[in-house]
Amino acid sequence: MLKAGSEAGFNCQLSTINCPLTLMVQGCTSDAGKSTVVAALCRWFAKRGYSVAPFKPQNMALNSAVTVDGGEIGRSTALQALACGVEPHSDMNPVLLKPQTDMGAQVIIRGKVLGNMQALDYHAYKKTASEAVLAAWKDLSARYDVIIVEGAGSPAEINLRENDIANMGFAEMVDCPVILVADIDRGGVFAHLTGTLDLLSESEQKRTLGFVINRFRGDLSLLQGGLDWLEDRTGKPVFGVLPYLHGLTLDAEDAVDEQGEHESDALNVVVPLLPRMSNHNDFDPLRLHPQVNLRFVKMGEPWPAADLVILPGSKATRADLAFLLEQGWDKQIEKHLRYGGKVLGICGGFQMLGQQIDDPDGLESDAGSSVGLGWLDMSTRLVAGKQLRSVDGIFLPANTSIHGYEIHNGVSQGAALSRPMLQLGDHEDGAISKDDQVMGCYLHGLFDNAGAAKAILQWAGLYSHEAVDYDGHRQRDLNRLCAMLDAHADMAGLLAAMNKPPNK
Repeated sequence: MLKAGSEAGFNCQLSTINCPLTLMVQGCTSDAGKSTVVAALCRWFAKRGYSVAPFKPQNMALNSAVTVDGGEIGRSTALQALACGVEPHSDMNPVLLKPQTDMGAQVIIRGKVLGNMQALDYHAYKKTASEAVLAAWKDLSARYDVIIVEGAGSPAEINLRENDIANMGFAEMVDCPVILVADIDRGGVFAHLTGTLDLLSESEQKRTLGFVINRFRGDLSLLQGGLDWLEDRTGKPVFGVLPYLHGLTLDAEDAVDEQGEHESDALNVVVPLLPRMSNHNDFDPLRLHPQVNLRFVKMGEPWPAADLVILPGSKATRADLAFLLEQGWDKQIEKHLRYGGKVLGICGGFQMLGQQIDDPDGLESDAGSSVGLGWLDMSTRLVAGKQLRSVDGIFLPANTSIHGYEIHNGVSQGAALSRPMLQLGDHEDGAISKDDQVMGCYLHGLFDNAGAAKAILQWAGLYSHEAVDYDGHRQRDLNRLCAMLDAHADMAGLLAAMNKPPNK
C-alpha cells in the first residue's frame, strides 16, 4: 500500500538532494495529466524553499505566452513557471511548434520564430533542434536547484523515436530519472503503464523510477490489488494515486473545455470553434464567471442565442476565416448584429472583422489575400517580425486599467482605428465601430483582470457587481495541487529514488 510521507520524512529527504536535480514526467498518452503533475511538483518544491523551474523540451500547441526575455513558449509551461513563483523564460520551452496546417507548423526555437516547416522537414531538423534543447536545459540548470521536465505525447510512439528530443531521447541525453503518468479516468490504466514500459529500451526502463496514476475516483482499497500486481510485475513503485479534482481550471495546451450553464439571466457568450484557434485560454475567466454562459460552437452545430460573439485568435487567420464562411457563421453573426448583439474580435479575430487580410509572403499559409467580414473599416497586412510583449494600458470606453500580451504578425490600417479600443503606453490599439456594436484589438488576456473583464462585459450588456479574480483562482488551484501531493503521493519515496543514479 502506498503511503504519503510525513513532513519530517520530506525534510529529511530534501536535505539529501544533490542539486541541481532534474526529474522528467512522461505520460502514457496525450492528456494523461503530465502538465498538471509538473505544475504540482513545481509548487511543491517552491513551497519548500527550492529554486525550481519547469522545462518542456518540445511542445506542439497553439496556446502560447510571452516570456520575460521577449520570447514565446507554450502556455502550460508559463503556468508551471507561475507555480514555481518565477517569470516564464524562453529557456523553459526551447522548441515550440505552432500548427498552421495538418502537415506544417511554425517552428519557434528558444522563443524566436525560425520559420515554417513541413513535418518531414522538421523531423530532419531535430538533430539541430536538440542542440538548442540541451543548451537551454544547461542554462536553466545553472540558475535553479531543481528542474521539473514535462514530456510530450507518449515515449512509446515508435514512429517518433528516431532523434527524439521530447521524451526518452531527452532523458537519455541528460541522464535524468523519469516517472510515468497514466489517466485512470479514461480506462485501461494498467495496460497503459505496462505497455508503455515494455516498449521502452532497457536503459529507458531502468531510468523509469515508477508510476503515478491520475484522476482516480472512488475507494482506493478497490484499486489496491491492481497496484500490488503492477508493482510486483514491474518491480517499480506507484508513487501516487491522485484524485480527480473537480473544478480545476488551469491553462491548457490545446484542449477546449466546455462550461455548464449558470442562471437563466446570465450573459450568453458564443465563440466559434475555429480549426487553428489560438490562445483559447483567453476565455478561461469567462468559464468561471457565475453570470456568463460560455459556449463554443462546433462545425455542424446550430447557432445558439447570444448576447456577445467573440472571434478568437488564430494561427492561420485566412484559413480560419474561410472555414467560418463555409459554416455560414458570418450570416449568423450578421443576424446577431441586426438584433442588437455585440461582437468582439481578439487578434486574428480582430483582423477578420476588417475589409481585407493580405499575406503577400505566405507567413501563415499560401500567399494571397482574403476579403474580411467588413464590419470594421480597416485592412490588415501580415508582415514578418512577430510582436511579442506584455503590456499595461487602458480600456478606453470605461477608462479602466487592463493588462495583457501581444503575439501577432499583422499590421492593421484604416479609418476604424481612429476609434481605438485600448491605449497601450504610447500607442493606441484596436477599433470600435461607430454604432458601438463591434470592437476588437490585438491584446490577449482581456478578461484576466477582474476590473477590465467587468468593464468589457458591461459593454456587452452584463450589469453586474460580480467579478472573477483569475490570477487568484489560478494560485488557489496550484495550491490545491500541492496539497494533493502531500495527501496522496509518497513524496519521501520519490525523493529517495531521485537521489539514486538513474541507470543503477
